Amino acid sequence: MLTINENDNKCIEKFIFQQPKVNESKCHEGFWNNVLDGLQDSILIFSEFGELIHANSNAYNIYRMGKSENAKILLDFIRSLCKSLIEYSLYENKLVISDEIVLNSSEVFRVRVRWLDMNKYDFRYLLVTIENRYESIKNVAIAEAKKFELTQRETEIWCLYRANSTYKQISEKLYISLNTVKKHMKNIHAKRQWQRM
Repeated sequence: MLTINENDNKCIEKFIFQQPKVNESKCHEGFWNNVLDGLQDSILIFSEFGELIHANSNAYNIYRMGKSENAKILLDFIRSLCKSLIEYSLYENKLVISDEIVLNSSEVFRVRVRWLDMNKYDFRYLLVTIENRYESIKNVAIAEAKKFELTQRETEIWCLYRANSTYKQISEKLYISLNTVKKHMKNIHAKRQWQRM
């Protein structure tokens, strides 16, 4: 159980209400970089002039793969959303622009662009979050597989099924027969029903 005593309250108040000193802000900077790197989504921060200010490790991997055709398509897509936000922000400052792009069955990205609310700086910054929808669905499917106590093979099949693969596509991807996929799906649904009871 978490308990906060009076000294903790004073430390929290000091942290929240006072500007950090230069050496403290460097410490917090490392902390926030670690927080951003720990996120599942890719995070990009741009200046209003298009200069990349920060990319977490997931976003950096996209930038690093920029030579691939899909990465170029995704980066162009992000640029167009950023331009749209800049154009529309003349009318609405709290606007969030969100859209989805499908590059292939395992690369479906939801991109959100919004202004960072940072009044104390001279320039405005754009926050871009990129969610890999396939990875998100896969993580949900893995959590469900643990909950339903699925076998390793059932988990593989469940992940593909949750990612909207057909039975035929699953059988081709896993090199198993269509009847085997059906048998596993029947077992999966039985385990799901049993868990609900």
